[in-house]
Amino acid sequence: MSNAPVDSGRRRFLTAATCVVGGIGAVGAAVPFIKSWNPSAKAKAAGAPVEVDISKIEPGQLIRVEWRGKPVWLVSRTESVLKELEQHDGSLRDPASEQEQQPSYAQNKYRSIKSELLVAVGICTHLGCSPTYLPDSFGEQVEGVSSGFFCPCHGSKFDMAGRVFQGVPAPLNLVIPPHYYIDKTTILIGVDKGAA
Repeated sequence: MSNAPVDSGRRRFLTAATCVVGGIGAVGAAVPFIKSWNPSAKAKAAGAPVEVDISKIEPGQLIRVEWRGKPVWLVSRTESVLKELEQHDGSLRDPASEQEQQPSYAQNKYRSIKSELLVAVGICTHLGCSPTYLPDSFGEQVEGVSSGFFCPCHGSKFDMAGRVFQGVPAPLNLVIPPHYYIDKTTILIGVDKGAA
């Protein structure tokens, strides 16, 4: 055992230096760990609202955008298509859209904010296939209905408001995503106006 005097100043310095270096190391290890809890930029973008310019959509035209990894259709409906929507309610499974598949502002016969534009998630409610838009040849699928959506996977049929016809595998109408008009030519998909 040594009888050398204890240098308490040096001991305090070494203890403090060790604590500081240990604290820096702990912070250095914690920052990447805590950062890993945040969603990636790709994940944030996948759930982010999508802004769409609708100024160039022609009557009867369908455009597709992606929101949350799903196809969303924007279809410009003509006057004849809008009139036709009222004529086949009896052949639809849920003509009044009583199931909760659309925001409250789209709970109407057109299932939209503005009657001339349908905004719908383009995924069949049966097994998740993407139906085909038949603007002029849907009458081959449903007599007396000129345009609509036909799912080639199992034969489900939807009208131009995304409502499912009876006697097909799909149990529900197409989903209407939250959306609102920023102005006359721009629509924001993925958020309600009240939440914007």
